[in-house]
Amino acid sequence: MLTHDLQRYLGSGRWLLLAMLGLLHIALMVGIDAMLIHPLLLAHLGLFLLWQPLWRGERQVSAGALVFISIAGLGAMFWLSWWTLAFWVTGLFGLVGARVFVFHDRWARVLYLLVMAYLLAMLLLWVVPNLFAGKLEIEAGRVLALYVMPMILLLMGVMPVKSEPPEGSESVDFVYSLLLFMLLTLVVLGSLAFMSLGKLDYLGALLRTLLLMGLALLALGWLWNPRFGFSGLQLMFSRYLLNVGTPFENWLSRLTDAVQREPNTASYLRTAMTLMSDLPWLSGLSWQAPDGAGQSGEFSGYAAMVQEGDLRLTVYAKQELHPALLLHVQLLAQLIGYFYRAKQQEQRLRQLTRLQAVYETGSRLTHDLKNMLQSLFSLTSIAQGRDERAQLLLQQQLPLLAQRIEAILGKLQQPQVEIDAPVLELSAWWEALRQRNQHLAIQWRAPNILPDTNIPAAMFDCVAENLIDNALKKAQSEKNISISVEIRTMPLRLMICDTGSAVPENIASSLLSGVVVSDSGLGIGLYQSAHWAEQVGYGLKLAGNKAGSVCFELTSAKKGKF
Repeated sequence: MLTHDLQRYLGSGRWLLLAMLGLLHIALMVGIDAMLIHPLLLAHLGLFLLWQPLWRGERQVSAGALVFISIAGLGAMFWLSWWTLAFWVTGLFGLVGARVFVFHDRWARVLYLLVMAYLLAMLLLWVVPNLFAGKLEIEAGRVLALYVMPMILLLMGVMPVKSEPPEGSESVDFVYSLLLFMLLTLVVLGSLAFMSLGKLDYLGALLRTLLLMGLALLALGWLWNPRFGFSGLQLMFSRYLLNVGTPFENWLSRLTDAVQREPNTASYLRTAMTLMSDLPWLSGLSWQAPDGAGQSGEFSGYAAMVQEGDLRLTVYAKQELHPALLLHVQLLAQLIGYFYRAKQQEQRLRQLTRLQAVYETGSRLTHDLKNMLQSLFSLTSIAQGRDERAQLLLQQQLPLLAQRIEAILGKLQQPQVEIDAPVLELSAWWEALRQRNQHLAIQWRAPNILPDTNIPAAMFDCVAENLIDNALKKAQSEKNISISVEIRTMPLRLMICDTGSAVPENIASSLLSGVVVSDSGLGIGLYQSAHWAEQVGYGLKLAGNKAGSVCFELTSAKKGKF
């Protein structure tokens, strides 16, 4: 257990970093003319490859990467100079500076700030003076490098830094690293320019360069936020980053067009996968979903799987997927999965709409058949008489009954959510209703002259016949009940009333809005009638509910319709 903890302690990122910096410090102090510098730098390069945050240290290096590292290392050893060392230290400074704010531990951030201070001091006080400074600056830098810089390394070793995550798991801000590299390069080259053009010593040139750069950074910081009516560089930079017309926006626009254009989820998924396979950094992909599976392109060794709901997507890249690219893949998969779920819901809603049309049509036809059978039963009773009046009534009602049967057959062939029933003049509909029910004990009340108004006859027939049938059923159980059907104008209303008992409150509250349980049925006919009336712009309500006066009223739901 102790051996494992010791290996873990020595193998942590901080000790690799300190060992790498220690070897670099010794190599810088012995100088480029010493024979020992080459093995020191090679060992330093090996520790750097284990520490570096660009990719995981435990990952197996490919043959191409190994050849590149070998050529770069041998080239640096062959052309080794103070310029090479200055370039290397500057690159380390930018790479370390890009990781300062990655860590959540305060001591870890302090550690990396000290590393940046160490690299900056070694560059400006030892490496650069050996490039183009005099002996005085070199001797002063040697004293600092021999006695002060090792103390900083020892301080890094005793700092109470918590255990860090595995090296390489943090993403490196490439832009931030590049900015630090260019900033430090500008300091070095600016000092050289002041020494060459202004004939200054190194210390004076360095101080002037730092002063000018500080003033430039102060001005940029002042211009970053709006001042005195100026919009600010921050707004301009954000506008540049959010520029309309980027490749991602074009890809997203094509994806949304596919959502609107494709008729079902399977075709949308194929189109979305085709769009994603067009990305230049992907070599292929495969997907699995309830609506099908497939693959596109060529598979490679760099794969990443993303699960988004019922959609499982595996992408194959041409090179290793770094953390930023993995986040991009997850974002694209989330967009495709979001639209895929929306397409699934759209398809389910379409199926539910069709089922609703079949259900509503079947429910209405059930009541139409019931009312038609009642009319047929009444006509059969009348046909048993042998007088001329009965024969005349049959001649009038049989064609109407045939029309209703034809309408029912048409509805069975093509169910619709909103039945576009033929319109009929109010006076003609009223007269037909009276003739069909003239054998019943109903009081018919209407103005002498009805307005020239067209009404949906099928809906009016459904409402009137259901209400009349319910009133007749009530009359069978209660004596001395009178039933009246009345049309009123200004505004136009159809009222069907009876003088029986009131509807119980627990039933009246949901009578027209749902199915209710009562002694006479479930109220499905009234519910369907009210729902049909609402679909075509009318309203059915219980206008009066008192003992001796129970009235239902059908009127237009839109003001000014009549």
